[in-house]
Amino acid sequence: MDRRTFLRGAVAGGTAAGLGGLSGCLGFELTSSSSARAPPVVEDRPDGVYIPSHIEGMNMGGMGKAGDYQVGVFYSYAHRFWNVNGESVERTDIGDDDDVHLMASVWDPETGQVLPETGLSVEVTKDDSLVSQEVIYPMLSQPMGFHYGGNFPLDGDGTYTVTVSVGGVRTRRTGAFRDRFTDPASIPVEMEYSQSARDEISFETLDDAGERAAVSPMEMSMVPDATAPAVEDLQGTVLGEVNSNDAVLVATVLDESPDGIDTPGPYLVVSARTPYNRMLIPAMGLEATHTRDGEAVFSGELVRTLDPDLSYHYGAALDGASVESGDDLTLTPTVWPQVARHEGYETAFGAMLGGMPEQTLTVE
Repeated sequence: MDRRTFLRGAVAGGTAAGLGGLSGCLGFELTSSSSARAPPVVEDRPDGVYIPSHIEGMNMGGMGKAGDYQVGVFYSYAHRFWNVNGESVERTDIGDDDDVHLMASVWDPETGQVLPETGLSVEVTKDDSLVSQEVIYPMLSQPMGFHYGGNFPLDGDGTYTVTVSVGGVRTRRTGAFRDRFTDPASIPVEMEYSQSARDEISFETLDDAGERAAVSPMEMSMVPDATAPAVEDLQGTVLGEVNSNDAVLVATVLDESPDGIDTPGPYLVVSARTPYNRMLIPAMGLEATHTRDGEAVFSGELVRTLDPDLSYHYGAALDGASVESGDDLTLTPTVWPQVARHEGYETAFGAMLGGMPEQTLTVE
């Protein structure tokens, strides 16, 4: 099968479709075939996740592997997105010379887990000449979840080499991941591009834009998604969940800490995910306070952690303290998720008046 058609009609950030297996079949019909500029942003957007103004497809450029990493490279129309720096949210519009929105996904080929917080840069060359080179942003989109992306100029039709430079994973690693993802890797991916192929990528505005919901995530057999485990699949004892500006925080406790955590005894795991589609929400700061009868049993930081069995999560050993029925667990976001957002996510996860308030659950 032609790799350029692998994801045509699938989904790019701020877009949606149902990509089944390798066929690229859509979960709905797209009626408009080309637009390089997005419609106006939805007026009166809600303070949380909402249906974006439009959906668009994407083409796959190619895949590559080196060291501990496998990458996939994709492109679609250049489009706007919102960068987050601390508590500042700034919109990036489409530049006059932007030809494509270039995206990359990085995952562990052994487990299929998507790897957030690697640090990633891209060099684009054509005929051994440099076309563009820059660090690209960690991003969240409704259909693709966590990925890296940015708008890029190109140099006409032809064959490009997109060299993806992956840094070591910056988060704590536990379990079988303890000694992995420490070394960087440079992975060249060959990509065929033509303006005509780009202009065939599907594009449609949505009548229900602005409603409190999310477009469907894509499904790909060759590229893993960035979803959090279903609640029923979480290890340990699930304590409950809370919602802080549409960041769904699910808490569970294990009897013993995973390998790589020096403190023995119970281990608190908080899995942060989006509503509707369970997309992982990485790169936030989170603290927890565990109280019993009004007295603090534990209070401290939940460390960003990557584990093959627990997935990406925020965790801490509870210093030997058990969790009992009637206990309270207060989760306090201290740093908004430091990832760029595609349309539909830019007003959620802290990017609103009031930020991300602390929330408390009572253990049943």
